[in-house]
Amino acid sequence: MTAHTGKVTPFEPPPAARESLQGHYAGFASRFASFALDLVVLSGIFLLVLAAINFAASVLTGNSIHFSRGNTWVVVAYAVWAFIYFAHFWGLNGKTPGGALFGVQVVTNDGDDVSGRRAIGRTLAFPLSFLILCLGFLGILLGDQRRALHDVIAGTVVIYCWDARAARLRLLSRPRYSAPHAPPESHSLPGSPGQAD
Repeated sequence: MTAHTGKVTPFEPPPAARESLQGHYAGFASRFASFALDLVVLSGIFLLVLAAINFAASVLTGNSIHFSRGNTWVVVAYAVWAFIYFAHFWGLNGKTPGGALFGVQVVTNDGDDVSGRRAIGRTLAFPLSFLILCLGFLGILLGDQRRALHDVIAGTVVIYCWDARAARLRLLSRPRYSAPHAPPESHSLPGSPGQAD
């Protein structure tokens, strides 16, 4: 067996893993996945609140309340809660919980943070993108800035806010073992105490 001498080059991930999508316009798949997760989160919270109301009513009055989608006030309460959910998170930092998980953020056309007023306007315009067979979302697929109808109305764009692709590729490209380190070479100066004359 021969020992390898010389320099050991440090491991570097492949070029694809070093690419960054940060600041690029977010695509349809990322936006749809974050929206789907947000629907799960806001619906779960809403159902927990309804269950708590039902439990409190059954303890205090002895009668349980049966909620259904046919109850008008339940539909209105859900719509109000969805409005508060999206307007709050978009106005807070441009990221809903789903957006934070999938690395997308809502910003203005200039790249600034979304103000509270603009977040409310975007939330109010959001249902318009669902009208007429969801044609308001075609801009995400066809436009160069990937803006839906509610983005155009509110003057916003959706960008990648963290390097999800590079982080995932870096994780996949980690070496399974570390390269052996070369023994340190001794560079002694002429006339040093450790050098034989």
